[in-house]
Amino acid sequence: MDFSFSPDEEQFRQEVRDFIAREVPPGLETGVGGFVESEDEWQFARGMTKKLAAKGWLSMAWPKEYGGQDAHMKSVILSEEMNYLGAPGLDFGGVGMLAPALMAHGTEEQKKRFLPGIASGDVLWCQGWSEPGAGSDLPSLTTRAVEDCDDFVINGQKVWTSHAQHANWCFLLVKTDPDAEPKHRGISFLLVDFKTPGITISPLITMADERAFSEVFYDNVRVPKENLVGEKNRGWRVAMIAAGFERSGIYRIALARRNVDRLIQYAKEPQPDGIVPARDPLVRQNLADLYIEGEISRILAYRVAWQQAQGLQPEWEASMARLFGCEFQQHVAHTGMEIMGLYGLLRENSKWANTECKMARQSLLAVGATIAAGTSEVQRNAIAMRGLGLPRG
Repeated sequence: MDFSFSPDEEQFRQEVRDFIAREVPPGLETGVGGFVESEDEWQFARGMTKKLAAKGWLSMAWPKEYGGQDAHMKSVILSEEMNYLGAPGLDFGGVGMLAPALMAHGTEEQKKRFLPGIASGDVLWCQGWSEPGAGSDLPSLTTRAVEDCDDFVINGQKVWTSHAQHANWCFLLVKTDPDAEPKHRGISFLLVDFKTPGITISPLITMADERAFSEVFYDNVRVPKENLVGEKNRGWRVAMIAAGFERSGIYRIALARRNVDRLIQYAKEPQPDGIVPARDPLVRQNLADLYIEGEISRILAYRVAWQQAQGLQPEWEASMARLFGCEFQQHVAHTGMEIMGLYGLLRENSKWANTECKMARQSLLAVGATIAAGTSEVQRNAIAMRGLGLPRG
Protein backbone atom coordinates (compact mmCIF):
# COMPACT_ATOMS: atom_id res chain seq x y z
CA MET A 1 0.00 0.00 0.00
CA ASP A 2 1.34 3.43 -0.97
CA PHE A 3 0.89 6.01 1.79
CA SER A 4 2.65 8.81 -0.11
CA PHE A 5 0.98 11.88 -1.60
CA SER A 6 1.20 12.74 -5.27
CA PRO A 7 3.80 15.30 -6.48
CA ASP A 8 0.95 17.77 -7.06
CA GLU A 9 -0.29 17.31 -3.49
CA GLU A 10 3.19 17.72 -2.05
CA GLN A 11 3.62 20.88 -4.09
CA PHE A 12 0.34 22.14 -2.65
CA ARG A 13 1.57 21.36 0.89
CA GLN A 14 4.58 23.61 0.30
CA GLU A 15 2.31 26.29 -1.16
CA VAL A 16 0.24 26.24 2.04
CA ARG A 17 3.36 26.50 4.19
CA ASP A 18 4.60 29.47 2.16
CA PHE A 19 1.19 31.13 2.44
CA ILE A 20 1.16 30.75 6.24
CA ALA A 21 4.72 32.02 6.60
CA ARG A 22 3.75 35.07 4.55
CA GLU A 23 0.38 35.82 6.14
CA VAL A 24 0.65 34.89 9.84
CA PRO A 25 3.00 37.08 11.90
CA PRO A 26 4.77 35.47 14.89
CA GLY A 27 2.62 35.61 18.01
CA LEU A 28 -0.72 35.30 16.19
CA GLU A 29 -0.71 31.51 16.06
CA THR A 30 -3.86 29.95 17.48
CA GLY A 31 -4.47 27.03 19.80
CA VAL A 32 -6.75 24.01 19.65
CA GLY A 33 -9.31 24.17 16.85
CA GLY A 34 -8.22 27.66 15.79
CA PHE A 35 -9.87 29.26 18.83
CA VAL A 36 -8.86 32.86 19.42
CA GLU A 37 -9.16 34.98 22.54
CA SER A 38 -9.31 38.71 21.76
CA GLU A 39 -11.45 40.66 19.31
CA ASP A 40 -8.32 41.70 17.40
CA GLU A 41 -7.36 38.04 16.99
CA TRP A 42 -10.88 37.25 15.85
CA GLN A 43 -10.81 39.97 13.20
CA PHE A 44 -7.43 38.71 11.97
CA ALA A 45 -8.83 35.16 11.80
CA ARG A 46 -11.83 36.35 9.76
CA GLY A 47 -9.46 38.14 7.41
CA MET A 48 -7.56 34.87 6.96
CA THR A 49 -10.84 33.11 6.16
CA LYS A 50 -11.48 35.60 3.38
CA LYS A 51 -8.00 35.03 1.96
CA LEU A 52 -8.51 31.27 1.98
CA ALA A 53 -11.87 31.73 0.26
CA ALA A 54 -10.36 34.01 -2.39
CA LYS A 55 -7.86 31.25 -3.27
CA GLY A 56 -10.69 28.71 -3.48
CA TRP A 57 -9.20 26.72 -0.63
CA LEU A 58 -12.19 26.70 1.73
CA SER A 59 -14.33 24.69 -0.68
CA MET A 60 -11.68 22.76 -2.60
CA ALA A 61 -13.00 19.40 -1.39
CA TRP A 62 -16.48 20.11 -2.77
CA PRO A 63 -17.70 18.64 -6.07
CA LYS A 64 -17.16 20.92 -9.06
CA GLU A 65 -20.90 21.26 -9.53
CA TYR A 66 -21.01 23.21 -6.27
CA GLY A 67 -17.99 25.38 -7.03
CA GLY A 68 -15.34 23.05 -5.58
CA GLN A 69 -12.33 21.32 -7.07
CA ASP A 70 -12.96 17.66 -6.12
CA ALA A 71 -9.65 17.96 -4.25
CA HIS A 72 -10.48 16.24 -0.98
CA MET A 73 -6.94 15.20 -0.09
CA LYS A 74 -5.66 18.72 -0.73
CA SER A 75 -8.28 19.93 1.72
CA VAL A 76 -6.90 17.46 4.27
CA ILE A 77 -3.39 18.79 3.64
CA LEU A 78 -4.64 22.35 4.12
CA SER A 79 -6.24 21.47 7.47
CA GLU A 80 -3.16 19.61 8.64
CA GLU A 81 -0.72 22.38 7.76
CA MET A 82 -2.93 25.21 9.03
CA ASN A 83 -3.38 23.54 12.39
CA TYR A 84 0.19 22.30 12.72
CA LEU A 85 1.50 25.82 12.14
CA GLY A 86 -1.21 27.46 14.24
CA ALA A 87 -2.77 29.49 11.42
CA PRO A 88 -6.34 30.72 12.02
CA GLY A 89 -9.04 31.06 9.40
CA LEU A 90 -10.49 27.62 8.67
CA ASP A 91 -14.29 27.53 9.01
CA PHE A 92 -14.77 24.09 10.49
CA GLY A 93 -18.49 24.36 11.24
CA GLY A 94 -19.68 25.53 7.84
CA VAL A 95 -17.08 24.03 5.52
CA GLY A 96 -16.20 20.90 7.47
CA MET A 97 -19.59 19.81 8.80
CA LEU A 98 -22.64 21.57 7.37
CA ALA A 99 -21.59 21.66 3.71
CA PRO A 100 -21.14 17.86 3.37
CA ALA A 101 -24.50 17.34 5.11
CA LEU A 102 -26.23 19.80 2.77
CA MET A 103 -24.74 18.17 -0.30
CA ALA A 104 -25.99 14.77 0.87
CA HIS A 105 -29.45 15.70 2.16
CA GLY A 106 -30.24 19.32 1.28
CA THR A 107 -32.64 20.42 -1.43
CA GLU A 108 -31.28 22.14 -4.53
CA GLU A 109 -32.76 25.40 -3.25
CA GLN A 110 -30.93 24.99 0.08
CA LYS A 111 -27.64 24.24 -1.65
CA LYS A 112 -27.95 27.30 -3.88
CA ARG A 113 -28.94 29.45 -0.91
CA PHE A 114 -26.35 28.40 1.68
CA LEU A 115 -23.27 26.91 0.00
CA PRO A 116 -22.04 30.13 -1.70
CA GLY A 117 -21.92 31.99 1.63
CA ILE A 118 -19.87 29.18 3.18
CA ALA A 119 -17.45 29.04 0.24
CA SER A 120 -16.91 32.82 0.26
CA GLY A 121 -16.39 33.00 4.02
CA ASP A 122 -19.18 35.58 4.30
CA VAL A 123 -21.45 33.47 6.53
CA LEU A 124 -20.20 31.86 9.73
CA TRP A 125 -22.02 28.79 11.08
CA CYS A 126 -22.07 27.22 14.52
CA GLN A 127 -23.26 23.80 15.70
CA GLY A 128 -26.25 23.56 18.05
CA TRP A 129 -26.25 19.96 19.28
CA SER A 130 -25.18 19.40 22.90
CA GLU A 131 -27.45 20.26 25.80
CA PRO A 132 -26.94 20.32 29.60
CA GLY A 133 -28.55 16.87 29.77
CA ALA A 134 -27.62 15.49 26.36
CA GLY A 135 -24.01 15.29 25.22
CA SER A 136 -22.73 11.88 24.25
CA ASP A 137 -26.30 10.62 24.64
CA LEU A 138 -27.41 13.10 22.01
CA PRO A 139 -30.73 11.35 21.14
CA SER A 140 -31.89 12.40 24.65
CA LEU A 141 -31.93 16.08 23.66
CA THR A 142 -35.03 17.97 24.75
CA THR A 143 -35.01 21.18 22.69
CA ARG A 144 -38.44 21.09 21.06
CA ALA A 145 -39.64 22.23 17.66
CA VAL A 146 -43.41 22.35 17.19
CA GLU A 147 -45.06 22.96 13.83
CA ASP A 148 -47.16 26.12 13.53
CA CYS A 149 -48.44 26.96 10.03
CA ASP A 150 -45.33 27.41 7.85
CA ASP A 151 -42.89 27.50 10.76
CA PHE A 152 -41.27 25.42 13.45
CA VAL A 153 -41.39 27.07 16.89
CA ILE A 154 -38.30 26.21 18.94
CA ASN A 155 -37.90 26.21 22.72
CA GLY A 156 -34.91 24.88 24.63
CA GLN A 157 -31.25 25.30 25.49
CA LYS A 158 -27.96 24.31 23.84
CA VAL A 159 -24.50 24.32 25.40
CA TRP A 160 -20.86 24.29 24.23
CA THR A 161 -21.81 26.08 21.03
CA SER A 162 -18.48 27.13 19.50
CA HIS A 163 -18.26 30.72 18.24
CA ALA A 164 -21.97 31.35 18.82
CA GLN A 165 -21.16 34.95 19.76
CA HIS A 166 -19.77 35.50 16.25
CA ALA A 167 -21.96 33.19 14.17
CA ASN A 168 -24.55 34.29 11.64
CA TRP A 169 -26.40 30.95 11.47
CA CYS A 170 -26.65 27.69 13.41
CA PHE A 171 -27.34 24.12 12.29
CA LEU A 172 -29.56 22.84 15.07
CA LEU A 173 -30.82 19.46 16.25
CA VAL A 174 -34.34 19.56 17.72
CA LYS A 175 -36.89 17.04 18.93
CA THR A 176 -39.95 17.03 16.69
CA ASP A 177 -41.40 13.75 17.99
CA PRO A 178 -40.68 13.39 21.74
CA ASP A 179 -42.40 9.99 21.89
CA ALA A 180 -40.41 8.33 19.11
CA GLU A 181 -38.64 5.02 19.79
CA PRO A 182 -35.77 4.74 19.38
CA LYS A 183 -35.24 8.34 20.41
CA HIS A 184 -33.07 9.37 17.48
CA ARG A 185 -36.02 8.81 15.12
CA GLY A 186 -37.75 11.89 16.50
CA ILE A 187 -34.96 14.37 15.76
CA SER A 188 -34.92 16.96 12.97
CA PHE A 189 -32.12 19.09 11.51
CA LEU A 190 -32.90 22.81 11.17
CA LEU A 191 -30.98 25.85 9.93
CA VAL A 192 -31.50 28.87 12.17
CA ASP A 193 -30.71 32.50 11.43
CA PHE A 194 -29.18 33.95 14.61
CA LYS A 195 -30.89 37.29 13.93
CA THR A 196 -34.23 35.61 14.67
CA PRO A 197 -36.01 37.05 17.76
CA GLY A 198 -35.98 34.88 20.88
CA ILE A 199 -32.32 33.76 20.79
CA THR A 200 -30.11 34.59 23.78
CA ILE A 201 -26.37 33.83 23.81
CA SER A 202 -24.50 33.49 27.13
CA PRO A 203 -20.68 33.06 27.07
CA LEU A 204 -18.96 30.11 28.75
CA ILE A 205 -15.35 30.33 29.96
CA THR A 206 -13.48 27.05 30.31
CA MET A 207 -10.90 26.16 32.96
CA ALA A 208 -8.24 26.83 30.29
CA ASP A 209 -9.68 30.36 30.00
CA GLU A 210 -10.98 29.68 26.52
CA ARG A 211 -13.84 31.95 25.49
CA ALA A 212 -14.99 30.25 22.32
CA PHE A 213 -18.05 28.50 23.79
CA SER A 214 -21.53 29.70 24.70
CA GLU A 215 -24.90 28.58 25.97
CA VAL A 216 -27.72 29.43 23.59
CA PHE A 217 -31.33 29.77 24.73
CA TYR A 218 -34.28 29.50 22.33
CA ASP A 219 -37.55 31.12 23.44
CA ASN A 220 -40.37 30.69 20.89
CA VAL A 221 -37.94 31.03 18.00
CA ARG A 222 -39.73 30.74 14.67
CA VAL A 223 -37.90 28.97 11.84
CA PRO A 224 -39.44 28.52 8.37
CA LYS A 225 -40.12 24.92 7.36
CA GLU A 226 -38.02 25.49 4.25
CA ASN A 227 -34.99 25.45 6.60
CA LEU A 228 -35.54 21.77 7.44
CA VAL A 229 -32.68 19.67 6.02
CA GLY A 230 -33.75 16.16 5.08
CA GLU A 231 -37.00 14.70 6.33
CA LYS A 232 -38.79 15.64 9.51
CA ASN A 233 -37.88 13.21 12.33
CA ARG A 234 -34.99 11.88 10.22
CA GLY A 235 -32.42 14.51 11.09
CA TRP A 236 -30.16 11.95 12.74
CA ARG A 237 -29.07 10.73 9.29
CA VAL A 238 -28.10 14.28 8.36
CA ALA A 239 -26.26 14.77 11.64
CA MET A 240 -24.23 11.60 11.19
CA ILE A 241 -22.85 12.92 7.89
CA ALA A 242 -21.68 16.06 9.67
CA ALA A 243 -20.38 14.10 12.67
CA GLY A 244 -18.34 11.80 10.44
CA PHE A 245 -16.43 14.79 9.10
CA GLU A 246 -16.05 16.24 12.61
CA ARG A 247 -14.71 13.03 14.15
CA SER A 248 -12.29 12.23 11.33
CA GLY A 249 -10.60 15.64 11.23
CA ILE A 250 -6.81 15.72 10.92
CA TYR A 251 -6.69 19.02 12.83
CA ARG A 252 -6.48 17.59 16.36
CA ILE A 253 -3.67 15.27 15.32
CA ALA A 254 -1.73 18.11 13.69
CA LEU A 255 -2.01 20.17 16.86
CA ALA A 256 -0.78 17.31 19.02
CA ARG A 257 2.08 16.53 16.62
CA ARG A 258 3.14 20.16 16.82
CA ASN A 259 3.38 19.82 20.59
CA VAL A 260 5.39 16.58 20.26
CA ASP A 261 7.91 18.34 18.02
CA ARG A 262 8.13 21.21 20.49
CA LEU A 263 8.70 18.77 23.33
CA ILE A 264 11.47 17.07 21.38
CA GLN A 265 13.17 20.41 20.86
CA TYR A 266 12.70 21.28 24.54
CA ALA A 267 14.25 17.97 25.59
CA LYS A 268 17.37 18.64 23.51
CA GLU A 269 18.11 21.96 25.20
CA PRO A 270 19.89 22.45 28.57
CA GLN A 271 17.50 23.63 31.26
CA PRO A 272 18.30 26.34 33.84
CA ASP A 273 19.74 23.68 36.13
CA GLY A 274 22.02 22.46 33.31
CA ILE A 275 20.20 19.15 32.80
CA VAL A 276 19.41 18.07 29.23
CA PRO A 277 16.16 16.05 29.48
CA ALA A 278 16.90 14.03 26.34
CA ARG A 279 19.86 12.37 28.04
CA ASP A 280 17.37 10.48 30.22
CA PRO A 281 16.51 7.14 28.51
CA LEU A 282 12.95 7.27 29.87
CA VAL A 283 12.40 10.70 28.33
CA ARG A 284 13.71 9.48 24.96
CA GLN A 285 11.46 6.41 25.14
CA ASN A 286 8.38 8.46 25.99
CA LEU A 287 9.02 10.90 23.16
CA ALA A 288 9.59 8.05 20.71
CA ASP A 289 6.28 6.49 21.80
CA LEU A 290 4.50 9.81 21.21
CA TYR A 291 6.05 10.20 17.78
CA ILE A 292 4.92 6.71 16.76
CA GLU A 293 1.44 7.34 18.16
CA GLY A 294 1.25 10.53 16.12
CA GLU A 295 2.12 8.72 12.90
CA ILE A 296 -0.52 6.06 13.57
CA SER A 297 -3.09 8.79 14.23
CA ARG A 298 -2.28 10.41 10.90
CA ILE A 299 -2.73 7.13 9.02
CA LEU A 300 -6.13 6.51 10.65
CA ALA A 301 -7.26 10.03 9.75
CA TYR A 302 -5.90 9.74 6.20
CA ARG A 303 -7.86 6.51 5.73
CA VAL A 304 -11.12 8.23 6.66
CA ALA A 305 -10.29 11.17 4.39
CA TRP A 306 -9.60 8.77 1.52
CA GLN A 307 -12.94 7.02 2.09
CA GLN A 308 -14.75 10.36 2.06
CA ALA A 309 -12.92 11.31 -1.15
CA GLN A 310 -14.32 8.09 -2.71
CA GLY A 311 -17.86 9.12 -1.78
CA LEU A 312 -18.07 6.59 1.05
CA GLN A 313 -19.53 7.32 4.49
CA PRO A 314 -17.13 6.08 7.20
CA GLU A 315 -18.77 5.15 10.49
CA TRP A 316 -16.64 3.04 12.81
CA GLU A 317 -13.53 4.11 10.87
CA ALA A 318 -14.26 7.72 11.82
CA SER A 319 -14.72 6.63 15.42
CA MET A 320 -11.32 4.92 15.31
CA ALA A 321 -9.65 8.09 14.05
CA ARG A 322 -11.48 10.18 16.62
CA LEU A 323 -10.69 7.83 19.54
CA PHE A 324 -7.01 7.39 18.74
CA GLY A 325 -6.53 11.07 17.91
CA CYS A 326 -8.12 12.53 21.04
CA GLU A 327 -6.34 10.10 23.35
CA PHE A 328 -3.10 10.98 21.56
CA GLN A 329 -3.78 14.63 22.49
CA GLN A 330 -4.07 13.65 26.15
CA HIS A 331 -0.96 11.46 26.07
CA VAL A 332 1.04 14.38 24.66
CA ALA A 333 -0.17 16.73 27.39
CA HIS A 334 0.43 14.25 30.22
CA THR A 335 3.88 13.23 28.97
CA GLY A 336 4.79 16.87 28.39
CA MET A 337 3.94 17.74 31.98
CA GLU A 338 6.08 14.85 33.21
CA ILE A 339 9.07 15.85 31.08
CA MET A 340 8.87 19.57 31.90
CA GLY A 341 8.21 19.02 35.60
CA LEU A 342 7.43 22.21 37.53
CA TYR A 343 8.19 24.31 34.44
CA GLY A 344 5.21 22.67 32.79
CA LEU A 345 2.88 24.23 35.36
CA LEU A 346 3.75 27.78 34.32
CA ARG A 347 1.42 29.86 32.16
CA GLU A 348 2.75 31.66 29.12
CA ASN A 349 2.94 35.04 30.86
CA SER A 350 5.51 33.78 33.38
CA LYS A 351 9.10 34.89 32.71
CA TRP A 352 10.26 31.31 33.41
CA ALA A 353 7.79 29.65 31.03
CA ASN A 354 8.71 27.95 27.79
CA THR A 355 6.28 29.81 25.55
CA GLU A 356 6.73 27.36 22.68
CA CYS A 357 5.40 24.35 24.61
CA LYS A 358 2.58 26.10 26.53
CA MET A 359 2.12 22.81 28.33
CA ALA A 360 0.08 24.11 31.28
CA ARG A 361 -2.66 25.31 28.95
CA GLN A 362 -2.42 22.24 26.73
CA SER A 363 -2.92 19.95 29.72
CA LEU A 364 -6.10 21.81 30.66
CA LEU A 365 -7.41 21.77 27.10
CA ALA A 366 -6.68 18.05 26.75
CA VAL A 367 -9.15 17.16 29.53
CA GLY A 368 -12.06 17.75 27.18
CA ALA A 369 -10.45 16.00 24.21
CA THR A 370 -12.05 12.65 25.04
CA ILE A 371 -15.45 14.26 25.71
CA ALA A 372 -16.14 16.61 22.81
CA ALA A 373 -17.64 15.15 19.61
CA GLY A 374 -18.58 11.97 21.49
CA THR A 375 -16.74 10.46 24.43
CA SER A 376 -14.14 7.72 24.08
CA GLU A 377 -16.70 5.28 25.49
CA VAL A 378 -19.16 6.20 22.72
CA GLN A 379 -16.46 5.75 20.08
CA ARG A 380 -15.50 2.34 21.48
CA ASN A 381 -19.13 1.25 21.40
CA ALA A 382 -19.38 2.32 17.74
CA ILE A 383 -16.22 0.39 16.87
CA ALA A 384 -17.42 -2.70 18.75
CA MET A 385 -20.95 -2.82 17.32
CA ARG A 386 -20.50 -1.45 13.78
CA GLY A 387 -16.91 -2.42 13.14
CA LEU A 388 -16.64 -5.76 14.92
CA GLY A 389 -20.30 -6.77 14.85
CA LEU A 390 -20.43 -7.34 18.60
CA PRO A 391 -23.85 -7.41 20.33
CA ARG A 392 -25.10 -4.52 22.42
CA GLY A 393 -24.60 -5.23 26.13
